[in-house]
Amino acid sequence: MDSKDIIETFEGSIIQHGSYNDRIYLIKLAPEASSITPRNLIDLARNNYYSKIFAKVPECHSDIFSAAGFEAEARIPTFYAGKMTAVLMGFYLNAERAEEPDLGKMDEILKIALEKQVIKSKCRLNDDFTSRICTEADIASMTDIYKIIFKSYPFPIHDPAYILETMKSHVDYFGIEANGQLVAVSSAEMDKQSSNVEMTDFATLPEWRGNGFAQCLLLQMEKAMKNKGIKTAYTIARAMSAGMNVTFSKTGYRFGGRLKNNTNISGNIESMNVWYKHLIG
Repeated sequence: MDSKDIIETFEGSIIQHGSYNDRIYLIKLAPEASSITPRNLIDLARNNYYSKIFAKVPECHSDIFSAAGFEAEARIPTFYAGKMTAVLMGFYLNAERAEEPDLGKMDEILKIALEKQVIKSKCRLNDDFTSRICTEADIASMTDIYKIIFKSYPFPIHDPAYILETMKSHVDYFGIEANGQLVAVSSAEMDKQSSNVEMTDFATLPEWRGNGFAQCLLLQMEKAMKNKGIKTAYTIARAMSAGMNVTFSKTGYRFGGRLKNNTNISGNIESMNVWYKHLIG
């Protein structure tokens, strides 16, 4: 059930790749990256029979990827240190990977979400629930929730060792408690050097849905990230999930684009919507 893809350094850049997501994900481009980096990534993908490369790159480097056949799928303004735009680009080695049979439904969900966009939103938790940051003592409960909600996931959030490692390094986890038990969780994955954070890993146990937990978690996460000086928040949400797209739109996030057939989540490779928000400045 856990991700089998590996994270490693490639010519100074950080990538994740493997058959699980059937792709290469260029997470962080090396500052000294050369014009041949995109071609070398394509060669790596061909050698491993991957069907997609997903690259997140500073706008100033996007031309070398465009020249190699990459197409911009989404943009996040002020992603790098509150200044430079990130361009999220796709390269397809298999024509089927670029096809979206559910395009009509995804467009309908996006339209609904955009119609609900607001500037300010509030959390309406009743007194039976407590929202708080998670600690190491919560890890077993957190992974139990993730195992219930996600049949598959692009990163190994089902693994307690992974949660512990990331909790100690660069991820703050948040939860909502009912009767002394965690019933909903989420995470804020920080890139402090670039002053951005991915709001991700939202999961609510089925019997507790409908209480607005995701929005309350998101607002708590935003407050915590602002206090740490993080300038830009973003998420990569399932394009077929009306609930998560509406949650981000209602919390003032702007739509940045859609990543076609990008991520192995809940048992399938799915397209993902990008949403972003400027927290500071």
